[in-house]
Amino acid sequence: MRQAFAYPLVPLSAAFFAPIFTIALCLCALVAAPPLAAQQAGKLTPARIAQSIVLIHADVPADAPSARRLGTERDGVGAVIRADGVADGHIVTIGYLITDASAVEVTDHMGRKRAAQVVGFDQASGLGLIRLSGKADLPALELGSSRGLEPRQPVIIAGGGSVDALQPAIVASVRPYAASWEYMLDRAIFASPPIERFGGAPLLGADGTLIGIGSLLISDALPGQAVPGNMFVPAELLRPVIGEMVASGRPKANRPWLGLNADELQKDGVLVIGNVSRDGPAAKAGLKRGDVVFGLAGKPIKGLTDFYKRLWSMGEPGVEVPLKVMQADGVRELRLQSGDRYKNMRAQPTY
Repeated sequence: MRQAFAYPLVPLSAAFFAPIFTIALCLCALVAAPPLAAQQAGKLTPARIAQSIVLIHADVPADAPSARRLGTERDGVGAVIRADGVADGHIVTIGYLITDASAVEVTDHMGRKRAAQVVGFDQASGLGLIRLSGKADLPALELGSSRGLEPRQPVIIAGGGSVDALQPAIVASVRPYAASWEYMLDRAIFASPPIERFGGAPLLGADGTLIGIGSLLISDALPGQAVPGNMFVPAELLRPVIGEMVASGRPKANRPWLGLNADELQKDGVLVIGNVSRDGPAAKAGLKRGDVVFGLAGKPIKGLTDFYKRLWSMGEPGVEVPLKVMQADGVRELRLQSGDRYKNMRAQPTY
């Protein structure tokens, strides 16, 4: 699951990275201060933050639906959180780390390896939730909000449970994000410079609260420019659904799912299918890699964002979805019976 990425160096102005050096100096000052005295004074120290961060390892059966794309062994990061109505010991991470997992293990700041259980997964945000087995004896981070976050603001990315794994960064942009795997955020956070261990990496605001969860390594943290960074899911998206996830493993609200990965042929253009999920609605309807989708419900498609908004507004899973596609043998009108993405997942909560 972990991979090494390399990007060409991109010349950027000193003003762009100036906030990084400011927050780095603040981190150094906090580390130099006596941790005990700082905690007694009610201050949040880097050491205290690091104690709330865990490394996550998940094992996934080879025949699980996501194994081919995401692998059978996945490694990432998570944060122990405090939220209203949620018991101690719950950890938020990015959902793809734990999707279809049969076993999850966390490693805390002291190097202790502990079993964890899958609690739930929110398809809309992409966030996942696990909980520690046994006594919950790790400090928790406050679940904050990224609302009001602006470009050039300093943040901290936590790549592991040690002070050395806390990396200063700045917000490069805050903007909508649409991805090929039937996923879209109205508002995603992009920070730079990137961190290698990005999957589930907590993003912390200046007040030490959790404001985002790492999802991707990207090359355009600044729109239209080759600036490497990470994409983060806003942490506040967990707040309205965390109770439902704890209760039943998933939010009550759901969307129609087609089981296809598609990219825009050009900006705001038609969609080219890259892959289809085995036994998903698209595969059952005969869609294949390389097919071009250019119509939905009798109207032209104008990019991924347009496609998702119209698809998800059609109703609940099970609704019929009319598509117009170009295949090797010509143009076809297909009517897909949309599915429930949660039912395509092998594993439900493991407790």
